[in-house]
Amino acid sequence: MVRTPDDTAGPAGTSRRTVIALLGALAATPLLASPGEAATRPLAAVGLDDPAKKEIAMKLVSSAENSSLDWKAQYQYIEDIGDGRGYTAGIIGFCSGTGDMLDLVQLYTDRKPGNVLAGYLPALRRVNGTDSHSGLDPNFPRDWRRAAQDTAFQQAQNDERDRVYFNPAVRQGKTDGLRALGQFAYYDAIVMHGDGDDPTSFRNIRKRALRSAKPPAQGGNETTYLNAFLDARVWAMKQEEAHSDTSRVDTAQRVFLRNGNLDLNPPLDWKVYGDSYHIG
Repeated sequence: MVRTPDDTAGPAGTSRRTVIALLGALAATPLLASPGEAATRPLAAVGLDDPAKKEIAMKLVSSAENSSLDWKAQYQYIEDIGDGRGYTAGIIGFCSGTGDMLDLVQLYTDRKPGNVLAGYLPALRRVNGTDSHSGLDPNFPRDWRRAAQDTAFQQAQNDERDRVYFNPAVRQGKTDGLRALGQFAYYDAIVMHGDGDDPTSFRNIRKRALRSAKPPAQGGNETTYLNAFLDARVWAMKQEEAHSDTSRVDTAQRVFLRNGNLDLNPPLDWKVYGDSYHIG
């Protein structure tokens, strides 16, 4: 920063007029860093909302949710996995029993009235909060797969994923001073647990972590905090039999953390449910 001289004096042995002339010359000349300075100056960390990082995030979640890196093939996915949430479907596991599937089909219908899923809206409202298929069987899975061929439905899935899960996770991660790995840990947690008021929700997993460590934004060490968050996440997963396999943390996120890969930079190698995956 250039300090402007006062009105009465310049540096010892230099006239005020000379100082002003020198300052004018400096102001007119671009300040260029030396090659050494440019090489050592830290670059701003790239967040998970960077397109390349977001693609990695989608592949990581798909490896855990669908045993595949081809996340775009999951628009048509639908089944009842027996976890008490009814049908689970789509790129992020929208569930008929938790309200997010209802919101998705409503958005799709707002954008494209008369679509193949629009007639299921009354049934989706009735089964919300339950594992019931009442009013959905036998044709809802077939019609979901038909809708998944429509780019408008694919875009609706993308938009609801971002609104409900991805954007809130990244926003909270950045607020906590976390880089891409931490933002992903938040995203994966909110995908599985939602962000409600129950003890295993994302917000309460985070609160549990904060009891033992501070995030960087509060002066804490990022690695220490992420270990605390993953510990809290594992605890939450073990509260529910359907989520009791914690390999998506133990042999994936924890591996990246141990390797010091806080920016989630490829190459990445991990395992989920014993299956190995690689992003080059």
